[in-house]
Amino acid sequence: MTTQSTATHVPLAKPKRGPWKEIIAASIGNALEFYDLLIYGYFAVVIGKLFFPSDNETTSLLLSVGSFGISFLMRPLGAMVLGSYADRAGRKASLTMSILIMMVGTAMITFTPSYQQIGVAAPLIIIVARMLQGFSTGGEFGAATAFMVEHAEAKRRGFFASWQLSTQGLATVLAAGVSALLSYVLTDVQLSDWGWRVAFGVGLLIGPVGFYIRSQIDETPDFQKVAADTPKRTPLRDVLVTGRVSLILAIGVVAGATAFNYVHKLYMPTYALKQLHITATSSYMGALVTGLTLMLMAPVFGTLSDTYGRFRVLSLALLITGLSSYPLFVLLNAYPTVTTLLWVQAIVGILIAACLGPIPAMLADIFPTRIRGTGLALSYNFSVTLFGGFAPLIVTWLIEITGSKLAPSFYVTSTALISVVAVIVLGRRMRRAPAQ
Repeated sequence: MTTQSTATHVPLAKPKRGPWKEIIAASIGNALEFYDLLIYGYFAVVIGKLFFPSDNETTSLLLSVGSFGISFLMRPLGAMVLGSYADRAGRKASLTMSILIMMVGTAMITFTPSYQQIGVAAPLIIIVARMLQGFSTGGEFGAATAFMVEHAEAKRRGFFASWQLSTQGLATVLAAGVSALLSYVLTDVQLSDWGWRVAFGVGLLIGPVGFYIRSQIDETPDFQKVAADTPKRTPLRDVLVTGRVSLILAIGVVAGATAFNYVHKLYMPTYALKQLHITATSSYMGALVTGLTLMLMAPVFGTLSDTYGRFRVLSLALLITGLSSYPLFVLLNAYPTVTTLLWVQAIVGILIAACLGPIPAMLADIFPTRIRGTGLALSYNFSVTLFGGFAPLIVTWLIEITGSKLAPSFYVTSTALISVVAVIVLGRRMRRAPAQ
């Protein structure tokens, strides 16, 4: 008679996987959102002529970049609504909502007739669309960064959170690459008539893919625990009342990096075209180099912040950024060639990565899980609105009133100084504070 074994077979525990699935899912949607945001800035000259016509070319450009800045007025509101939604309903719910709103705004811009066709309704529709895009982007940073850090190990938060900025670099590569390709293969008339709409259409076509991917991701374990422990949550009130000092300091931390980012990355194609008289295709290639460098280097500096400390890495990066902006503009104007532009933009990409790479994890460390989405969204977007969103308008105006092509560097240097002070104060405050 055969004896049957009664031993119990216990299945082997599955090895813990890294958070790559969640990081990639959040990153793809994040890249799409920032592509839609950036492409408007790259076609500011064309959009100015079509939707904000004026006898004075500078006035037309100012109105166009001003409409770019108007969208940033909606970012704090989006941060309040979608950031607090991320802390109440979950990171996944907020991320899904933000990408839907972005798709609506992009569709409006893609299909709106020009001023010549429908008159004053055209610029009004563009402004509303930009406000929707700004509202959407206002909630993106907080939910995406919270999602990334909460799926990562504490000792690797800098690395994984830096992918938020790496995918912004990817968005820049895509936006600048599409812009360069269109400006190369199309005539100026074709680009003005319909080519610019193709650039927006690319983002519109990718939108459903990003939405689907985000709808399939899992909520973070940290949020699930907080949601179960504290069913009644008032994240917006808590940030504005009990976390207001941290919020103000966080806004200051982001100021210099975001000003440098928007002046040297977003505004640079317009600057190269209008001030250096470099062709549109080459101008976009400069932005592409910046985006590629940021995409590759942001995780490097995120890792350095895990190893050597976020405050140490960021303080040094901000000092170098503040001191280098003026020499970079001097170099561009002394040698206004495509080669110089590409080298300068590569340096810019490294400096942006050095500043922005450590910031997401640093801000995430400031705010506890129950208010993290709101705190991240408000601090980042208030700073971007104050110091970044209107940067193209401010530097265009500075160049006009001073007559100096070096004027943008003055703005970058002053904001970098604000950030250095904020980082020092915040570092001392966090060292004194008890662990959260």
